[in-house]
Amino acid sequence: MQGKGNPPVDRVVELRFRTINYLGKGAIQKFPDIMKTFKKKGVKRVAIVTGRSSYKKSGAWDVIKPTLEDLKIEYAHFDGVGSNPTVDMIDEATKITRELNPQLVVGIGGGSPLDCAKSVAVLLKYPGKDARQLYRGKFTPAKAAPTVLVNLTHGTGTEVDRFALATIPEIKRKTAIACDCIYPAYSIDDPALSVSLSKDETRYVTLDALNHLTEAATTTKTSPYSILLAKEAAQCIATYLPVALKEPANIDARYYLHYAAIIAGLAFDSALLHLTHALEHSISAFKPEVAHGLGLVAIQPAVIRAIYPAVSEVLAEVYKPIVPGLRGSPEEAKTAAKKVEEWLFSIGVTQKLSDLGFTREDVPKLVKNVKEWPGEDRLLSVAPVPATDELIACIYEESLYPMR
Repeated sequence: MQGKGNPPVDRVVELRFRTINYLGKGAIQKFPDIMKTFKKKGVKRVAIVTGRSSYKKSGAWDVIKPTLEDLKIEYAHFDGVGSNPTVDMIDEATKITRELNPQLVVGIGGGSPLDCAKSVAVLLKYPGKDARQLYRGKFTPAKAAPTVLVNLTHGTGTEVDRFALATIPEIKRKTAIACDCIYPAYSIDDPALSVSLSKDETRYVTLDALNHLTEAATTTKTSPYSILLAKEAAQCIATYLPVALKEPANIDARYYLHYAAIIAGLAFDSALLHLTHALEHSISAFKPEVAHGLGLVAIQPAVIRAIYPAVSEVLAEVYKPIVPGLRGSPEEAKTAAKKVEEWLFSIGVTQKLSDLGFTREDVPKLVKNVKEWPGEDRLLSVAPVPATDELIACIYEESLYPMR
């Protein structure tokens, strides 16, 4: 947290995990150094994967394009990634960029373009495979092209982890891959690049990180390390999300929200996720227009109520900055969930599943979708309570409307 003794936000710091991450205002200026490193290793051709406009709107392209031109590095650019990316987007990006025979993939954007870039990096090494095979688990990749990810939001943590998400539209499945080979080589988190996010984008991406830390701290795989990261990330979000919503250009706020997303990503990279993400994947698979973070928040209070009795002490500690006064008693599950929902409403996220177009009649198909997809079973298996059909249905039903 910002305070006496902490580095100023305009000092770019190097964070070393499996990925080398540069965090701080001006971190985008590390891109030329990164590319010079790859140029020395013989990289002459690069695939660029982005959304339709944020790579330009943010200012990142003003550094990246001249760098590639100055170093005489050829590039093929796919700029068609939308929110909740599909396997078709990944296949199209692979097809367009493969013609250049790229040696490196550069992703620029939020979670969707970066996940797509990581997927393309895999498929470039497997010419006979496609994204459906990858996301259906038909093969387990052991290699991928190196990636450099320029992150333009503060939510997913994908710029430092081994996960990527995609939707298979014809079967309404949104699922993840987890492979050591897709840890990025380098990533950049420059808070100055995220000041153009809208208020809703700011809310939704940050609340994705809030759910990452909530789940990572409460899976059956959690550790003191993941819980420590979760507590720090929650404090940053509680302090700086309201500031960023009020003052979008506040670099201090953006810096600490990027930091929160990074460490929340590291927390679940170690401890995995459980109910909230497993259940949300069905929400945005059926309705791709629903932002991932919004889908998560719609069900988050009901998930907290369901798991609180099993992990009350941990959740009381993690949520202390958001809901002060929790004692960590199993009996306060409903109170904790209601207070979290009130906090979410206070920052402008009031939508529940009914507002997103779901009805009680949709619950059985949502439950069926969750339980029938093997990828979600991995998440459900590490939930702190048994993920029965009844529990999942109850969470969806309680999330249709505000808690009473």
